[in-house]
This record gives sequence, C-alpha cells and structure tokens, in this order.
Amino acid sequence: MPLFPVIANEDERLAALNSYGVLDTAAEIDFDEITTLASAICHTPVALISLVDAERQWFKSHPGVDVSETPKDQSFCAHAIAKPADIMEISDARSDVRFANNPLVTGDTNIVFYAGVPLVNEDGFALGTLCIIDHQQKKLTAEQANALRILAKQVMDKLELRRKMAALEATNQELVDSNVFIKKFASMAAHDIKNPLSSILLTSQALKIRLHKLQDEGCGKLVDLNITSTNRLITMLDEMLTYSQTPATLLAKKQRASLEDLLQRVLCMVVIPHSFEVKLPEGDHMLNISSVAFEQIFLNLISNAIRYNDKEQGVLQIRFDQDDDYYRFEVQDNGMGITEQYHEKIFANNFTLKITDRYNKKGNGIGLSTVKDLVKALKGSIHVKSAVGEGATFYITIKK
Repeated sequence: MPLFPVIANEDERLAALNSYGVLDTAAEIDFDEITTLASAICHTPVALISLVDAERQWFKSHPGVDVSETPKDQSFCAHAIAKPADIMEISDARSDVRFANNPLVTGDTNIVFYAGVPLVNEDGFALGTLCIIDHQQKKLTAEQANALRILAKQVMDKLELRRKMAALEATNQELVDSNVFIKKFASMAAHDIKNPLSSILLTSQALKIRLHKLQDEGCGKLVDLNITSTNRLITMLDEMLTYSQTPATLLAKKQRASLEDLLQRVLCMVVIPHSFEVKLPEGDHMLNISSVAFEQIFLNLISNAIRYNDKEQGVLQIRFDQDDDYYRFEVQDNGMGITEQYHEKIFANNFTLKITDRYNKKGNGIGLSTVKDLVKALKGSIHVKSAVGEGATFYITIKK
C-alpha cells in the first residue's frame, strides 16, 4: 500500500501549486505571523505552512523548526489534502496505524498531536495545509478549530494575491515590451514612408518648374495638388510618429483650429469622383482638438463613404453641433448601407463585410476599428445608423 493517499487529479494539483511560484522562496513575515498566531491560539509549540509537491512537503513558514522540508512519504499533510473540505485532527499519532511507525513520530521530532487545515485554491485544489503540532496528546476546541480555518483562508488569500500580482507584473512587462516594439516599428515605418514621399515631392517640384516654362496651367494645378498632399502626408507622418512615442499627447496636445480648414485638409488627401458631392457644415466653427486624430477619423469615414457608394450621384453630408461638453458630428452618405446586425461588429478589429468597393477592392477591417480607438482616446463615442440601400450615418462625439 502507498504511504500516502493517491489523489486522482494529482497532475493538475501540482500544476496549480507551481503556478503560485512560492516553492523554495525565502521566509516572509506575513506568513510567519499567521503561524505564530496559530500556535498561540491552539497552544502548540509548532505551527507550519506546508506545501505538498510530488516528492516532499516544503514549509513556507516554520518558526522554531530547523528543517524546511520532509519527504512526502513521511508527510501528515499529504494525508490531510486528500480531503480538502475537512480538518484532519490526530490526537495521538502513536496509536494511529497510518503514522505509528513514521520517523517523525518515533524519532526526535516526536509528533504526537497533529491538526491540519487544507489550503484550497479557487479551483478547488488543495496545495498544502496550515498545520499545528504538539508533543503530547491534545484535542482542539470548536473555537480553536474555527480560528485555524480562518487563518488557513488568510494564508490562501495571500497566496492568491501573490499569484495575481505576479501575473499582473508579467502582463505589464508584456505591454512594456509591446510598446517598445510599436515605437520601433512606427519609427521604422515612418522613415520608410517618408523617403518615397520626399522623392515624390522633389520630382513634383521639378515637374512644376518645367510645366511653368511650358505654360501648361492645367497640369500645373495637378502638380500643385500633388505637392500640397505630399507635404500634408509628411506632416501627418511626423505627428503620428510623435503620438506613437508618447500616446498621452493625443489628449494633451490639442490645437485651436477651424473646422472648415480641418475638413478641407482631409478632402485634399481624398480622390473625390466627379459624380460625388460633399456638403460641409455651414458657418466657421473653431475647435480645440487634436488635429492629427481628427484628420485620421474623418479621412477614414470620408474615404469609406466614397468607396462604398453605389449610386450614380453620391452625396456625403457632414453636420456639426456642440454643447458645453462635447463636439458632435454626423457623417451621412447615400451609399450601400449596412445591415443592422453588423452595426456594432464593423468597429471590431479585422472585421469586414466581405464586399467590394467601387474600385473592386475589399476592406482590411482596420479602418473603423482605428476610428473607434481614436474616438475613445479622445473620450468620445461613435455609432452608426443604417439600412441596406439607404446609406449610413455615423454619429461621433468628441470631448472638448
């Protein structure tokens, strides 16, 4: 017969025990105070926090005892954890057939009385015990047994807190590592994109000089548009790179700007078909806002409104209103529309409707997800109302 009970889910129990990262760690005052209190309440010379692994029982707290572990086949606690819901109490181990010949009973340790409360985690696994030991016969009172249960729960609470803190630190480190990677990637991508943009700018400027000599005003206007758009893209890249390195500046670095100017800058970066009409808000409204975030939001929404419009005459209406706390925008089109079941899903990362646009291309599911993230960063909200064939209206609020 085995010297200790065989637990059916022992592999899972051991995995749970190891997940706490507590085995073979140094003594800690928080745990020693609990064992000291257990000894005082139960009037025993020894109290231990014992964790039972595959080959041994290891003591996280053992004040007054020289050894820090004993073999599992001598462990009283290996028996106690077999019944996680009960206190195992042995008044006289010398007369118990399980322990009468145990070296811890017959030897210098001279264990006579033992009581152990299993340390049961949130998943129901008994990791070890809070136990007390005496060298003479004893019986716990109901009050002592209840106190021992309470103290065992405190031990388990501390172990759970330890594990959750370790998990939080690991997650935080992953976020730090991820943030470092994103910063490096953003920097690399910005430089890689700026190089061809700079080339486009230089060649456009050279072409403008030639066209001026040839007095070709029509082509000259197209080149001017190319130069303006390229300059704006380079500026946006610089701003985006700054925000990627210090995301908090997205809220902190607000600028006072004209709504009309902001929208015109966006429209300069979009190819608008001749059959498409864009209606801007009336009046001159001044906003205090992150311009790069605003432009990214409306660049996505306007581009989508154009791409997914199947009407002979496309119409995009942008409306603006405000109150004491928020700027409020509506972006309404007369395009394909969106089925109601997808009104929330379209803002999920990598979600697409699997339809082709007017240029016979499919979306990548990044645009609206990015828009929602930006709006959220600006402490605002976005939602859509739409019906198939009747276009869509996006409602955006942005905190002032």
